[in-house]
Amino acid sequence: MSDYPQQWKDLAKSIKEKSDWCCNKCGRTCLRPGEKSITDQPRAYNLQVHHWDRNPSNNRLENLISLCSACHLSYHRGGRGNISPGQLSLFDSFNF
Repeated sequence: MSDYPQQWKDLAKSIKEKSDWCCNKCGRTCLRPGEKSITDQPRAYNLQVHHWDRNPSNNRLENLISLCSACHLSYHRGGRGNISPGQLSLFDSFNF
């Protein structure tokens, strides 16, 4: 059984749209659904939605943040985060 809600895809898409398909950590522009990678631009990054508290059942908007695949992987690697609560508060303007 998954801890993700049934409407997870719609919720994740709305978080990504609010960030204008950019990583909230590094600012990298990511591919939108159906968009093809342009070979002369290194933009083959997928945007993912991260749970700040690492609890996939906590889908409060203030617990969700858009991260590119590289930043998301980096965050989870080693059990330490690369986003501080102070940095996360900078994104309150996105109305998560």
